[in-house]
Amino acid sequence: MAKLQEFLAVNPEDSFVQHALALEHIKLGNDAAARVLFEQLLQRDENYIGSYYHLAKLLERNGATDAAIAAYEKGMEMAKKAGDNHAYSELRSAYEDLTF
Repeated sequence: MAKLQEFLAVNPEDSFVQHALALEHIKLGNDAAARVLFEQLLQRDENYIGSYYHLAKLLERNGATDAAIAAYEKGMEMAKKAGDNHAYSELRSAYEDLTF
């Protein structure tokens, strides 16, 4: 985790590193820090599609159902625009599990 923080300090707009750091926070049970990182990342780089799924799952886990649904929907929209059918399918499946 320290190495990821170091990399991010050097290049604060590195979406891959920020995403990886958020996942590490989740592993440590620090959903609040992970949420901040995911939201900052997606605000800056809405095309980083993998973060929508992880953010939505985090929101779902924390009882923020409406926010999770919004994250899944935005992720599906961005995946469709990018032609990423695999990501779209994963997001849609999780979305349907939550909403049906």
